[in-house]
Amino acid sequence: MNTNKVRNRLSKTCFLILPLMLTACNTNTSVAAPMPENISNKKVSNKNNDVDQALVKLIIDAKATRKIPKQENINLAGKVYPALAPLGPVPEPKDNLMTPEKVELGKMLFFDGKLGGNTSTPCVSCHLPETGWDFPADISMGYPGTVHWRNSQTIVNSAYYGKLFWAGSSKSLEAQAKGAAKGAVAGNGEDDLMEARLALVPDYVKRFKQVFGDDWPKVSNAWKAIAAFERSLVQRDTPLDNYLLGDKQALTEEQIKGKTLFEGKAQCIACHNGALASDEAFYNIGVPSNKRWESDSLAQITFRYEMYAKGSNETLYRSAKADPGVYFRGKMKDMKGAFRTPSLRYTKYTAPYMHNGTLETMADVVDFYDRGGIAEDGRTSGYAHNKSELIKPLGLNQQEKAQLLAFLEAFSGNKIGLTRPDIPDYQPLFTEQELLEAKK
Repeated sequence: MNTNKVRNRLSKTCFLILPLMLTACNTNTSVAAPMPENISNKKVSNKNNDVDQALVKLIIDAKATRKIPKQENINLAGKVYPALAPLGPVPEPKDNLMTPEKVELGKMLFFDGKLGGNTSTPCVSCHLPETGWDFPADISMGYPGTVHWRNSQTIVNSAYYGKLFWAGSSKSLEAQAKGAAKGAVAGNGEDDLMEARLALVPDYVKRFKQVFGDDWPKVSNAWKAIAAFERSLVQRDTPLDNYLLGDKQALTEEQIKGKTLFEGKAQCIACHNGALASDEAFYNIGVPSNKRWESDSLAQITFRYEMYAKGSNETLYRSAKADPGVYFRGKMKDMKGAFRTPSLRYTKYTAPYMHNGTLETMADVVDFYDRGGIAEDGRTSGYAHNKSELIKPLGLNQQEKAQLLAFLEAFSGNKIGLTRPDIPDYQPLFTEQELLEAKK
């Protein structure tokens, strides 16, 4: 190859060189947390791509229809709430239906740091499969140079949410994937850079072409692929689902007593209702601020930057001692300290709990509500004047607490694990010989 040819090739591809200067050629090292050893590596062939067999099963299960008996609404203190119900088929947007090839591509991107700023924060870094598809600490990790101030939520059953993130800032998994990858405290990615990285990976070029018809990978379709993968992470085979579907042996006697408490004295049904076990409404339930977060200067800097970026006034920006929650979005004073109700599904594996991870176990959660939204040390919400009227002392005895805890376990089935995908490498722009020829 002559010098001019190489130079011409350089001129055509110079816009792609920057990603290679900023990232390692192999991003496998950027993906955190190994998968559990007991997960099979067996794969099955689907069309032209290898698709994880366990992933195919998840897709089939998520799409499966079943006859769901009608559940009677629950009357609690004169108010009517939707009863708990089995989960139906996963909702799919018409413009982003799940296929094995699309879901497999989304799985690869979920584990790949190329969708981010410096390749160190793939989706999996905050949503680890072996710890509940969430982050196993009170406060989630942040992009290098930042510290998050909220707990990372599980993505299992996230397909059923109409409001994603603790403040409900995204309305779809596609928007959630984009927001996480580009958010300053999460992925901090830039569209052009992320797209250029994908274009330099032949395997991705091939897969995007097959799934979306793209001549080269489009980052907008990357969000669709990741969303399709996340929609496959659905768990409908739980003791509670099976019980509600007619198997009266699926719950123990203790769990059935706990269900009665859940729908009555413990008042859980007021917020944790319906098939998702969440009304997706926003409440200030009294959770105090995280002491570790209070003492972490970098977390404070990140937090106040976010407040500034979201238009907080100077007084709140300088004086806030606690996360104002959904107030970030609508600036309504009566929403300070309020967060979206999380689902109780899969919570067996998602400790610690609450938006800032201040409650380590589900027993701590039950005790917190029993005290009327007051922590063991007597603290409550930093915005106590907004505390929900629903949060009152419950007067549960130890036996009742044990029964309620037994029932809460029924919201979770077996742990969901998948094989780690092979992260494809960049293709070198030039061979060593070509570069040597260019130097002559």
